[in-house]
Amino acid sequence: MSTQESAADAGITFESTSETVEADGFTFHFHDVGPLEDGQPEGAGDADGNNPYDTTILLLHGSGPGVTAWSNFGGNIPALARRFRVIALDMPGFGLSSDHEWDRGYPLVAADAIDAFLDELGVDEVDIIGNSMGGNVACELAISHPGRVRRLALMGPGGLAAPLFSPEPSEGSRRLFDFLSNPSDEAMAAWVDTMVGNKKVVSPELIRQRTEAATAPGAVERMYSIFGSILDPAKEYPPLYARASKIRQETMLIWGRDDRMLPYEQAHFAFRQLPNAELHAFSKCGHWAMIEQKEKFERLVTEFFTR
Repeated sequence: MSTQESAADAGITFESTSETVEADGFTFHFHDVGPLEDGQPEGAGDADGNNPYDTTILLLHGSGPGVTAWSNFGGNIPALARRFRVIALDMPGFGLSSDHEWDRGYPLVAADAIDAFLDELGVDEVDIIGNSMGGNVACELAISHPGRVRRLALMGPGGLAAPLFSPEPSEGSRRLFDFLSNPSDEAMAAWVDTMVGNKKVVSPELIRQRTEAATAPGAVERMYSIFGSILDPAKEYPPLYARASKIRQETMLIWGRDDRMLPYEQAHFAFRQLPNAELHAFSKCGHWAMIEQKEKFERLVTEFFTR
């Protein structure tokens, strides 16, 4: 079942949940849903009266060609929104959110911009689910604005590990830049193949949709601009993995055993650096745990955010 079909079956569509807001010089596009169930479970809350079901979950997508909040997380929103308010954000420079002049490395700019976005929405504290670059940005937000973030669930997060036993760049990264240099359905299919361990989640429709989004006017240039800000020596900043000890929030790392974008051994490097973390790994799974192991993933993060 596609992302669109899964969400639509729950009465949740791209159009019905689509919103925009201006903050910090950006136009942010996002989806805002839930909670869909009336009331809270009996006994919810801790001794201080804090109810975890009252939390807002912020979903931050990865950086692949044609990515949006909806393409990454549209299929997960119905399950999560049954209990939580869910905000799925097109990060700055992606989807329908606006571009920027990246005067610093992208994750740093995006973290500050998202802090302003949450201020504009009146959301004081969030739990974050971040995939790949979204995990990187989530970590930067947790470091620079620690009071904003309660807990982190990170799937194959970028920046938290150095490649110890695998080539750099990874196979997934090479296929990504192959696509950017010569976009086509075939190049997109080759890149997506490196993203998944469970091939059943890939359809011709997914490839076509992602290629169309990734080749829209200006899309390739946006990608080069974002990656350029990270790779530009003039904008260097200390690597995230060297600052991981500053992430004091409870953190759950989620990794696919067959990840060819950020290989699995990096999970253990990241796990060692974080002071308050746990690690979960899925077989038959690559870089897209939220899609490839959808139901298990949803149960896992729901339990993490409500215990």
